[in-house]
Amino acid sequence: MNKKTIIKKATGVTSLLVFFIFLFACTKDSAPPTFGDYPTEIGKIFTYKCATSGCHNTASYKGAADLDLSSYSTLFQGSRNGSPIIPYRSDFSSLCYFINTYSDLGPINVPKMPLNGSALSREEVQTIKNWIDNGATDINGNIMWSDNLKRKKYYVLNQGCDVVTVFDATTQLPIRYITVGNIPGVAESPHMIRLSPDGQYWYVIFVANNIIQKFKASDDSFVSQVSLGSTQNWNTITISDDGKRAYCVSWQANSRLAIVNIENMTLINNVGGGNFTDAHGIALNKTNDTIYITRQTGNYIFKIDTALNGFNEITLDGSGISNQTSSLDPHEIIFSTDGSKYFVTCQKSNEVRVFSTVGDILLQSIPTGLYPSEIIKSATKNKLYITCPDEPNSAPNAKGCVTVIDMNTYQKNNYAVGYQPHGIALDETNGYVIVASRNILTNGPTPHHTGVCGRNGFVNYFKMNTMELLTKKTEVASDPYSVAVRP
Repeated sequence: MNKKTIIKKATGVTSLLVFFIFLFACTKDSAPPTFGDYPTEIGKIFTYKCATSGCHNTASYKGAADLDLSSYSTLFQGSRNGSPIIPYRSDFSSLCYFINTYSDLGPINVPKMPLNGSALSREEVQTIKNWIDNGATDINGNIMWSDNLKRKKYYVLNQGCDVVTVFDATTQLPIRYITVGNIPGVAESPHMIRLSPDGQYWYVIFVANNIIQKFKASDDSFVSQVSLGSTQNWNTITISDDGKRAYCVSWQANSRLAIVNIENMTLINNVGGGNFTDAHGIALNKTNDTIYITRQTGNYIFKIDTALNGFNEITLDGSGISNQTSSLDPHEIIFSTDGSKYFVTCQKSNEVRVFSTVGDILLQSIPTGLYPSEIIKSATKNKLYITCPDEPNSAPNAKGCVTVIDMNTYQKNNYAVGYQPHGIALDETNGYVIVASRNILTNGPTPHHTGVCGRNGFVNYFKMNTMELLTKKTEVASDPYSVAVRP
């Protein structure tokens, strides 16, 4: 064999050796499919049965309720109706309702998914539910919405479900459902939610319980609770500007006023009696030394100094005579930013009455939409925003409006919104008015899905600068009743 032949053979062997090294090296280094950053067992179900051609993939999700299941990140961009998956809560994750065909595993909604395909097996449905209940992590164990303890949020209290829906303020998507109350299996009807002035805590009171509960706004974890006394029907709450005290009112004959130290969650006082009855709305004056409480049926409100030295009455019709069966029915009360005036919603007369703080003198009566209920103020716009759930609307599946009043000129405008709007709050940073529509009547809009609590309500948004109603609305659990914003 000559030298040339030897070199040629050696070159061939070397090339073959390089090929096998490359082949095995590639085989060793190739990673398994990540299935859109889902955990593998979840990713396989979504990839092969949900994010398929013509359904919930990036190419066609616009025709599938705007829900893109092709990756973990696109899933949490939400759908046309909100968030189909809520970490830790498969019971409030609407995706589970549409993939489920097993009555013992929760609600069953139509159309069944996968559409025109074989139903998911019991094991697959249970796998998805277990994944959600454990936080709905991505492939690396990260839990969506858990990265920012200072996140700006909206809180929508669901009176029909004993939960609070937590929204991310930037995306306006529901991110958590928090159970409130302390009697499992019993409807406690949470009625009002309020944030502390510094945005560190939120508080809830109940119609069918006698407690106030405190939660941390950073991670929405429960902190503590305290009894407000033996009575129930706790309706409204206001918090002092220093965040140290809460004043709570029960709406009933022989109403009660409970004062709570909310720093250490202890009851300071519970008072009532006499003609203090049918109390509802509550507000503190600018200096926080006087409490004003509306009397739901009548023509007057109560005025009490915080030292509790007596219950005085202020008539709202100029008669000077307290009347329990008048044409006014004051419901809620709020002070102007400078504290010089206060405004009272009157549900029977469909108006807001304006009073001077000095002398409690009537300044103006302003017509509103029908049955003015909740009221919120904007310090930057110097305006009031009032929900009026009974205002007629000729549009189908529409009922109610928001009345906006200039606190200086008393000019007002009505803006149609939703169906039975009630709770209202302002996100002045992002420029939104947030309105919760109860939708408890069956001639309201048909919900996208039926959950664990029955008929769902929804949340609408106005742009504060233009009062343009956004087409986007988010479906939430039953009877969204009260709204608060984390500053």
